[in-house]
Amino acid sequence: MEDEMTEIESSVRTRMLMERLHSKFSEKSWNETLYIVHRCLEKPIGMLGSSVNQLFLNCVASLQKSLNVTSFTGIVTRLDAISKLQGLGSHRSPNDTAYYITSDMFYLEIILKSSGEVMDVRVAHHGEAPVISKELTELLRARKFEDFSEKLEGLCSLYNIAGDRETKIKVFSALQSLEADLMKMSQFPRQTVHCDSRLDTVLNGSVGNLTPRQEGKPMTVEYFVSPYDQLEDPVMHGRFGEILLVTVEGTSLTYRLPISPLLVDSMEHNDERVSLFPPLDDAVSMELPACFFLKFAHPLPVLSILIERLQSLTGISINMELHRNIFFELLIKTVLKQRKCEIQDMSMQSYFLQSLPGDEVQSYILSQYVPGNQKGPMEGVLLSKIPFSHPEQVPAILEVLRHQCAFNTLLSSCISTNRSDCAVPGARHFEVYPSSDMSFCITFEHPTMVSLATVIVNVVSSRHIHGTFYKSEKMEASMDDFISRVLQRCMSIPVTMRAICRKMHKLKSDSLVEAWSPCQPEAATN
Repeated sequence: MEDEMTEIESSVRTRMLMERLHSKFSEKSWNETLYIVHRCLEKPIGMLGSSVNQLFLNCVASLQKSLNVTSFTGIVTRLDAISKLQGLGSHRSPNDTAYYITSDMFYLEIILKSSGEVMDVRVAHHGEAPVISKELTELLRARKFEDFSEKLEGLCSLYNIAGDRETKIKVFSALQSLEADLMKMSQFPRQTVHCDSRLDTVLNGSVGNLTPRQEGKPMTVEYFVSPYDQLEDPVMHGRFGEILLVTVEGTSLTYRLPISPLLVDSMEHNDERVSLFPPLDDAVSMELPACFFLKFAHPLPVLSILIERLQSLTGISINMELHRNIFFELLIKTVLKQRKCEIQDMSMQSYFLQSLPGDEVQSYILSQYVPGNQKGPMEGVLLSKIPFSHPEQVPAILEVLRHQCAFNTLLSSCISTNRSDCAVPGARHFEVYPSSDMSFCITFEHPTMVSLATVIVNVVSSRHIHGTFYKSEKMEASMDDFISRVLQRCMSIPVTMRAICRKMHKLKSDSLVEAWSPCQPEAATN
């Protein structure tokens, strides 16, 4: 009730204020009112409170959006508003041919014609030469000022570090050094596995497929692509696999970070090329209140055991308590959220339905508890970023993440937006549950016998997936190689289970033919 009364009072006060403004300016011309607004924009607003200051800037931005930009003065006025909204400085060149947006760590140079047409936009980071940005140029030419403002915000985020200008410069130098080493590591020759060089770089490259930092976009690492994504875009236009952003952020603790490129060479070790780095001494590194991070484009469900492995690789702790949960539940919610499916009413006992060619329907239930296991369910964390302090840690981190992505891809293939709260008649039913740290079991009714069968999927690494087939608790080794090849090729549980069932029917048919064949000549004689 009090909230309603407060809202009513606020509405009445706003209405009264607008009436006073209307009566005050009703006799003034539009040009005179516009002149007053421009005078207000030119006055310094730094003395206002921060909340009032931001409110004023937001109002100015709203006013600017409603105005068409058709002149030099118009675009300069709009750029002034955008600069102030982002907390950046701005000024014009003496001859009015360029407009500058400035900060302590970078600046933009916008080349303008007297008509207001944008010729070029150049971006210069601290210690780097100005580079023409085609993207920012096109945004301003098209008068897409909101998109331009977002890109400007991205540039500012690169330097989102507490401290004075000198500290920011040193931290940015550390980021530049890391990027230089990663680029050099990506260029070392290696033995390819796939005929597609880019796909091979993504899946097997020591630092994945790198895209250098440009404008407000951090360097990106593409490190995993599922077989399904490869089918979606076989020529691999753009980036569509799993992506990491290479960033640096301020921290409460200090870490020793390199401030100049470290990589000197590489060597062969156990059929792999290993990068050689000198020790981190004071000549090439220093203690800084910052840390490198590999940030996920979307949070990744990661098993707790792999989080521990990441921590041992980097020597930096990851807060596991913040998003710790049962792994199967984390994965299901993440997959359904990515597919824009409602998850509020989701039950862990839901049956996920998968439709395959030939009108075949499979039903999957993901059980978080291992039958007969007293250890409890498999736990995991929804990971958003990984801290590290040295470029040589990146290849090992990527191998752990590829391992996790392969595990997630297999289990995610069982999850569908089409689900039911009870078993569906006519569907072939499968139950999936954890087996050990990086393996899980699939139990189902044997397609040719009155018994249960089990397939254990062991994800040894992203490049080695092993399947083991059990019939009535007895191992059927003859099927293992077939299952492993199918799993590795498609990374899909529904496709693999369909192949297994077809294989079982074929084996039974072949055995019946063999049993009948010796009797055929005798029958023909009679």
